[in-house]
Amino acid sequence: MVFTAFLLFVTFVIVQAALADDAGIDYGYGGNGKVPLEAHIMSKCPDARDCLHDLILPAMQQVSDKVDFQLSYIGNTTDHDDGVLCKHGPEECLGNIIELCAAQLYPDPKIYLGFTMCLTREYEKIPERALLEDCALEHGMDFDKVNACTTDEDGQLAVDRLKASFNHSASVGVTKSCTVRLDNKIRCIRDGGKWYDCDGGSSPAELVQEINDLSASYL
Repeated sequence: MVFTAFLLFVTFVIVQAALADDAGIDYGYGGNGKVPLEAHIMSKCPDARDCLHDLILPAMQQVSDKVDFQLSYIGNTTDHDDGVLCKHGPEECLGNIIELCAAQLYPDPKIYLGFTMCLTREYEKIPERALLEDCALEHGMDFDKVNACTTDEDGQLAVDRLKASFNHSASVGVTKSCTVRLDNKIRCIRDGGKWYDCDGGSSPAELVQEINDLSASYL
């Protein structure tokens, strides 16, 4: 029984890695001298908006050069419809896909994180075209390229990218939007309009201090 469970776990890890490779996503950290910082979100979630606006963006403005930042998404993979299921409906799945495409095409966090925050400020309107175009223009992105990314190979690549992100979040035990992970550990959670499990505090200054303290060990 134990051996069978181990084989199932190994199979899950291999499949997840294959999905990530196919989707062009690298979830590995290390070797670049930067501290891993990750925010797991849902694109149409008010807690994601508050988390990005109140914690992640202010911290990134101070220590973006010291972190290996990544946005990941929370949801489920299914055998039905498009193969993905999002808490706030199909429009959220499309919003997630658009934001992942932005990160794929414009890997500088200053660009894709800014674009994502722009969308998230008016998350109720995601994925309205006017909002997408305005946010792309604001952050110097080619909207046509982002749009093409969502439909590449009839949209399958974009869906695979989202599945890989969902699987990654699940593999590290994340279920709440927004969950912030620092140094590959849960650092803080914003859920239901409140912060919790924030042992080091939930202010940008406290997060920045912890990143500065950790960065020496990554040099």
